[in-house]
Order: sequence, then C-alpha cells, then structure tokens
Amino acid sequence: QVQLVESGGGLVQAGGSLRLSCAASGSISSINAMAWYRQVPGKARELVASIKRRGIINYTNYADSVKGRFTISRDNAKNTVYLQMNSLKPEDTAVYYCNADEVVTTTGNRVLGSWGQGTQVTVSS
Repeated sequence: QVQLVESGGGLVQAGGSLRLSCAASGSISSINAMAWYRQVPGKARELVASIKRRGIINYTNYADSVKGRFTISRDNAKNTVYLQMNSLKPEDTAVYYCNADEVVTTTGNRVLGSWGQGTQVTVSS
C-alpha cells in the first residue's frame, strides 16, 4: 500500500555533504512522523533524525552524534522527507533507511512502520 524509496546516497570525502531524499507513494492521505535511521553491519539500527508534523509546525529530533551537522526536512505536498548531511565523518558511513511511522491512506486505513530499502552512504577519510 505504501512504498518508500530513498535516493541520494554515495561516496563522499570527510567534510563533504550529501542530501538524501525519501519519497513515499501509494494511496496516502497523510503521514505522521518520518525519520531517518542508519545501520552498520553487526550493529542495531539507530535513529538519526525524525520530523513530526503538528498542524503547521514540524518538530524535529536528532541523535547527539549528528546535531549541528544534519538537517531533516519534509515536503508534505510531495510526501517526501530529506536529510541534508554536512561535515560528514567516516563514522557516518552506514546504510540509511527512511521510515514513516504511521500513514493514513485515502481509504482511512492506517499503515504502521513503513521502511524504505536503504541507501548506502560511505565517507572516506
């Protein structure tokens, strides 16, 4: 019912920037919170940043490790969330996943916990 497709990953040198995008498609009426997670082999998936809409205000939350370097934003009209990543470090290397916690469809159904397929970000030193 709901598909999330990430793009924008790649290889960048330390100190560089990348911008990830995640577009949600399907019969979508609204999406509550969207977030970016990342995962490296052998470790649990961790929250990088989230953005929750309340009326006209978007509330954001960041992992301590990315505060001041990453910025999450969303375009509700396009059902798209972005992650601008600046001052990248080798420790930011991971597969980045997009998540939509609750999607309300046009038929009134609620789809919980949708994930994208992931996009690889590699930061070289």
